[in-house]
Amino acid sequence: MNQFSFFPLMPALVITGFYAAVLALLMLVLAFRVVWLRRRHRVGLGSGGHEDLHRAIRAHGNATEYIPLGLILLTLDALAGSPVLAVEIAGALLFLGRLAHAFGLSHSSGASPGRFVGTLSTWLSYLLMTGLLLVAVYTRG
Repeated sequence: MNQFSFFPLMPALVITGFYAAVLALLMLVLAFRVVWLRRRHRVGLGSGGHEDLHRAIRAHGNATEYIPLGLILLTLDALAGSPVLAVEIAGALLFLGRLAHAFGLSHSSGASPGRFVGTLSTWLSYLLMTGLLLVAVYTRG
């Protein structure tokens, strides 16, 4: 019996759990950065006109806008029996996309390679997960 025996028929769900954990850590890091900058600039609400704080707030906000639906789609794909490799690729695209976007936005308010790659990667993960789910629904449901 292996360490994941509580998921005997769903290895894709274990993968989803991994990406949920690392994405939660990413969101905590982004939240911590907002709190740290608020304390540093002595700002209780908003950005107080501090560009670095504004970018940190948006990096965290953007993550909270994309990560929950991404994890819902990833979980539904795993539960629907989508191929494990496809779930792994979708999860990796989502995580790497959110990481790249957060890094890019944290360092530049304008267009940046990190924001471009992050947005593209996130949208590709959404398309992959949506496609997998539609295939599962219409072929198995």
